[in-house]
Amino acid sequence: MDWKQGFTQEVYYSGSFLRLGGLLGEGGRLRQESGLQAQRAEEDAMAGQLAAEDGREQDGAVESVPLQTSEGRPYLACRGISKHFGAVQALTDVDLDLHLGEVVALVGDNGAGKSTLVKIISGTQTASSGTISVEGKEVSIRSPHDASAAGIETVYQDLALCDNLDVVANLFLGREQLLAPLVGSPLSEAEMERRTAAVLQSLHIRIPSVRALVGTLSGGQRQSTAVGRAVLWGSKVVLLDEPTAALGVAQQREVLDLVRRLRDQGLGVVLISHNLQQVFDVADRLVVLRLGRVAANVKGREVSAEEVVAYITGANVTGAAAHP
Repeated sequence: MDWKQGFTQEVYYSGSFLRLGGLLGEGGRLRQESGLQAQRAEEDAMAGQLAAEDGREQDGAVESVPLQTSEGRPYLACRGISKHFGAVQALTDVDLDLHLGEVVALVGDNGAGKSTLVKIISGTQTASSGTISVEGKEVSIRSPHDASAAGIETVYQDLALCDNLDVVANLFLGREQLLAPLVGSPLSEAEMERRTAAVLQSLHIRIPSVRALVGTLSGGQRQSTAVGRAVLWGSKVVLLDEPTAALGVAQQREVLDLVRRLRDQGLGVVLISHNLQQVFDVADRLVVLRLGRVAANVKGREVSAEEVVAYITGANVTGAAAHP
């Protein structure tokens, strides 16, 4: 996928200007420990002052709220999604349901329409026809900002991370927190660092330091950082486009464990992958796309890898558009 799409999602549509001052370059990246401690003390004092002024307590704890939806009703429902590029029909009447606490794998050959469907759900492209509903209510998703407002975040194949920024800066890129709601206020570095550490800990993501440059991390750690960024903003649905591509065996295992943890925490996950072994390891359901149409919609435990390959290649047409 084009890196600009992921970058656009996190920066242009963030609703705030990109604040890279003090983060780029050696002077902004390297901080003396004493200076950071002094800033933490200053932030705590200012937070207490703001709390006294508006009568609110500054708890500071990150609460994990269980995500629930009505029984039997999917959190995300796509109906009749079609997309054409001129005379080329990329998708035709595609239906997709996703419940919270579920991993749905999108599988299919190259050109089957998997990435196009994810782009439509994430708001980087618009459907030619069809509807998308969230919690039973039809929504209009015409930009990544609309998708984020609906609780949908996307981790693109190229991750859309900035190698020259640290983990904290990447998680808050375009959404930086300020010490005070005033124009020109300095960044709340200590609070952003605390929230970054909290979300990474909740997902059991291990990295050397939240202040480590992303360019120095392993492939699995970079993928985990991108997922952590999606979870940080309260998403309920995470779209993963080939999350294990170009990773070693150990790093692939880390990413698959992370997908399971997302499901266990009550998030819905849409996973695009060409690796059927990994799909069967983590997916609850498989949606097979062939030539832009749904060829099968089956539960992972009720189908074999050979049957899925038959759906992908068109050798098995008897189960087309089947629903579990």
